[in-house]
Amino acid sequence: MSQIDQPEEMGADARSSPFPLWRHPFIIKFANFIFTISLTFIGLTAITFIIGRVLPNDPALAIVGDRASQEVYEAMRDHLGLNKPLLEQYWIYLSNTLQGNFGKSIMTTRDVLDDIIRFFPATLELATIATFAGVLIGIPMGVLAAVRQGKLTDHVVRIIGLFGYSVPIFWLGMISLLIFYAKLGWVPGPGRIEVYYDGIVEPTTGIILLDSAMQGEWEIFENAFMHLILPASMLATFALAYIARMTRSFMLDQLNQEYVLTARVKGLSEGAVIWNHAFRNVLVQLITIIGLTYASLLEGSVLTETVFAWPGIGQYITNSLFNADMNAVIGGTVVVGICFVGINMLSDFLYRLVDPRART
Repeated sequence: MSQIDQPEEMGADARSSPFPLWRHPFIIKFANFIFTISLTFIGLTAITFIIGRVLPNDPALAIVGDRASQEVYEAMRDHLGLNKPLLEQYWIYLSNTLQGNFGKSIMTTRDVLDDIIRFFPATLELATIATFAGVLIGIPMGVLAAVRQGKLTDHVVRIIGLFGYSVPIFWLGMISLLIFYAKLGWVPGPGRIEVYYDGIVEPTTGIILLDSAMQGEWEIFENAFMHLILPASMLATFALAYIARMTRSFMLDQLNQEYVLTARVKGLSEGAVIWNHAFRNVLVQLITIIGLTYASLLEGSVLTETVFAWPGIGQYITNSLFNADMNAVIGGTVVVGICFVGINMLSDFLYRLVDPRART
């Protein structure tokens, strides 16, 4: 009987020993996620810190002015910690950044984080509208070009894509202002809203279209939307060119697969073959492309914001750079970099959500 009971006891002991929690697949993935985020954040802050120290701009001199005495200048350098060893300066900078403390802006005399919270929604609004327009127009263009490969439609889409990639956006912006604002008067001029509307809408989210709609200020909503048309169109031109080109390339690859031929042999309609079969596989790849495009517009709208006097984070960083306001430049760059990394991670999550094969 002891021979029979022994395996049962051993089995009970084996079942009672818990599986090590740290070896659980979810824990391992979460640890890898935290490690990747931490490493990326450290690399981003290190690069921005080094750039801030390599640039010839002197933050202490920008604060005290070039007419200050040497004693005042040295006191300001000591106050800013610029006389400490470089590694110690970076450690202090990293610690402050983790607490959301980017220092004070010389240009606005406010905390840099407060300035970023104030200016970033304008960039977010502009990039979101431009990306939405680029997706709405670029994807059908790319699909149509792939279906009609080698025909006139395909050539037109490729020319539009080449135009969107090749034409400098600042030149296109100035030409559009000259034609549609100065000559035709179809749209308002530079800026985010007319001056006489400023201050009427309470900035709840900072996105003026959303705030004016929530508060029922439809006249201000219309004015803000009209101001948004030209700068968003400039960014959307780049977005749709890239999305259309990549969609065309992905669709051509899928349309040459055997499963597409099988679907056609079974008698499915061309629309069902294109959209229900080929495009569903393309959608997985397009999620990454759209995410990269959105992140690029968030960080690369500096020229557009400068041409159209758009009060966003790009113009804020540019003006801060011209005024040697390195706290603002570095803080804005770090925030934009964090957004870029976050959007890429969201794209990766959606990629795994759409494609079951990626989850395994």
